[in-house]
Amino acid sequence: MTKPAILITGCSSGIGLDAAHRLRAQGWRVFASCRKSRDCDRLRAQGFESPRLDYADEDSIAEAVDQVLSATGGRLDALFNNGAFACPGLAEDVPRGALREVFEANLFGWHDLTRRVIPAMRAQGHGRIVQCSSVLGLVAIGWRGAYVSTKFALEGLTDALRIEMRGTGIHVVLIEPGPVTSKIRQNAIPQFERWIDWQASARADDYRERLIPRLYADYTPDRFELPPAAVSRKLIRALESRRPRARYYVTTPTYLMGTLRRILPTRALDWVISKG
Repeated sequence: MTKPAILITGCSSGIGLDAAHRLRAQGWRVFASCRKSRDCDRLRAQGFESPRLDYADEDSIAEAVDQVLSATGGRLDALFNNGAFACPGLAEDVPRGALREVFEANLFGWHDLTRRVIPAMRAQGHGRIVQCSSVLGLVAIGWRGAYVSTKFALEGLTDALRIEMRGTGIHVVLIEPGPVTSKIRQNAIPQFERWIDWQASARADDYRERLIPRLYADYTPDRFELPPAAVSRKLIRALESRRPRARYYVTTPTYLMGTLRRILPTRALDWVISKG
């Protein structure tokens, strides 16, 4: 039998890399894409097919899809949209350019890639589109307004797409991680230094006392942090279930916040979140 084929983005590390290895072990033909060519080369050395795909680069998205469909004869069983970055800072200090770049990588590129694979899935009569969202697509927290806004937008866009795909054989699923081991904080530092003029902020003292120590501190796991394998397990369920759920929660904070946002008034939920 022909192996089912999946395109996974953001495979240089973390969730994407773990998913690529686990799905290959499950018998999938994995196209493990990365934003940087050197990461693609590393994965090819490990035996993966690894097209370069940068969500902020439309040409790279088109070329990656062409490579995958050419390799499979036009078939693609699943897409796992993964890979995003953050620009930490108070919402009032995030300039337009920073927000635009975060949306390009965290939302617009995902949408572009998804649109390009739907025709192949429609032609074959089935497909799975799995979006890696976040607990921050369910509730907002301070200092991460740019990232939160992309995940809230992703939730709405994915819900609409899921409704529209009813009856086509294409299932659309959200996975909602909470704290999962990754390099997102490390990768956010250059964005923060590029875009946020925190010393000129009206709340410079808050940055100095609250954000800077956490952002630049040596890595320590969050209290409820899980390894990327926890996400991969939910991804496999989303791919293999005959009738996948609309959402799969991962980590205790995600389950907790998913419940609290349904039962608490907004002001009460704000208070709970403000207490950490």
